[in-house]
Amino acid sequence: MKKPSSSQPHFVDRRDFLRFSGMGLGGVALTSLLAEQGLLAADKSPIRPAIDPARPYAPRPAHFTPKARRVLMIFCTGALSHVDTFDFKPELVKRHDTPMPGQDKLVTFQGENGNLIKPLWEFRARGQCGKMTSDLLPRLGELADDLCFIHSMTGKSNTHGPAESQMSTGYILDGFPSMGAWVSYALGSESQNLPAYVAIPDPRGVPQISTRQWAPGFLPAAYQGTPFNADKPIANLARPASIPENADAATRDFVKFLNERHLTQHPGDTELSARIASYELAARMQLAAAEVSGTHGESAATLDLYGVNDTNKTKAGFAKNCLLARRLLERGVRFVQLFNGAYAMGEGVGNWDGHKTIAAQYPGHANILDQPCAALLRDLKSRGLLADTLVAFVTEFGRMPTFQKGASGRDHNPSGFTIWLAGAGVKRGFSYGATDDFGYRAVENVTTIYDLHATLLHLLGLDHERLSFYHNGIERRLTDVHGHVIESVLA
Repeated sequence: MKKPSSSQPHFVDRRDFLRFSGMGLGGVALTSLLAEQGLLAADKSPIRPAIDPARPYAPRPAHFTPKARRVLMIFCTGALSHVDTFDFKPELVKRHDTPMPGQDKLVTFQGENGNLIKPLWEFRARGQCGKMTSDLLPRLGELADDLCFIHSMTGKSNTHGPAESQMSTGYILDGFPSMGAWVSYALGSESQNLPAYVAIPDPRGVPQISTRQWAPGFLPAAYQGTPFNADKPIANLARPASIPENADAATRDFVKFLNERHLTQHPGDTELSARIASYELAARMQLAAAEVSGTHGESAATLDLYGVNDTNKTKAGFAKNCLLARRLLERGVRFVQLFNGAYAMGEGVGNWDGHKTIAAQYPGHANILDQPCAALLRDLKSRGLLADTLVAFVTEFGRMPTFQKGASGRDHNPSGFTIWLAGAGVKRGFSYGATDDFGYRAVENVTTIYDLHATLLHLLGLDHERLSFYHNGIERRLTDVHGHVIESVLA
């Protein structure tokens, strides 16, 4: 066949057709083989869930098969000391009341540090795994066989506010969505009568950054956390006795009609969509929220397990909050954030910020936390909820292995601290990473809060590198441009 000129169309003869077809089929086969062996480049294009503004809480599919359906985040505000609870350092005991080698006149958040000080409570081997935990939190220690410890966590700030913000939102600056907001944005809710995301403040008050812990940031307003606890249920939920039920229903229907007509004229107004959805949810919650906040149906043994009737009113209040957390989770709430400690009472008084007199302050905080928190884990496990619930026990940073100079407490330490996970998709009775011989710096398998968030999203079936929201010209994500799934802790 005569070769065509550049100005003529190119006709393929039979031989070329067969040759090109064979090469194409070979390429298809090669692509298939590479995909099976995981050798193709991963698709990292953004995934923004398709959301109906009129149904912002509708359940949505994960990116891949999840191990966990819901998350419980237990947040100890004030910075719980890892060296006095979960991170046993024999060398710290051996070198008690001596200078830390290589750190002469070490200056941290509140100033110069003094000598190394051993844990103020004895450590003992717990469970079949033999994990060493301290007598400060013995009931949680008893659950060591169910816990997955990460001893090499690090943060970017040694100041409570920014550090709290990073643990909850991934950023030390304000204005970014909390993790619970990201999860409810991505997955919606399994409950039609309760919020997708609930924040449970401590009976003593809110954390230092207050409502920013559960804020939606630049995500649609519908995905902010709904704050309430056992002592302070959702405000203004019940219908006033002076308004008949039929009048109340007619009013809601008329308001719904007006809102929906206005929304058709302003289809991009997410604030309005969120408000309409919140009104509709509030109507459904009038019965559901009142029921979930109480103790109806709970046995006396369950109430005693949590410590609901304890004579310490703060402990009893936190116990009720822990029970509330379980009741929310079993009713399909996607993300529950449970706070232990508050800042309204001052430094270290109502929280774990032990700068001055840690030996005097910590036992009171531990008494409030230990029994109710351990009971919550035991209860989740006994009801089969731990199989598909992911629990994360976190704090904003750790504390120094030294005492502050001239004081009897430990300063802030974001260079290495401990958090633990439990439940769906994580190893049990397992420890990952390590700080140095004194608990000062993470030195083995160093992890970041970005890594923690990436891992939590992964267990929910979400790719942290693809879950995004377009804001101000940037594809924003919870982990920013950082983070790796901590594969070693996955079951």
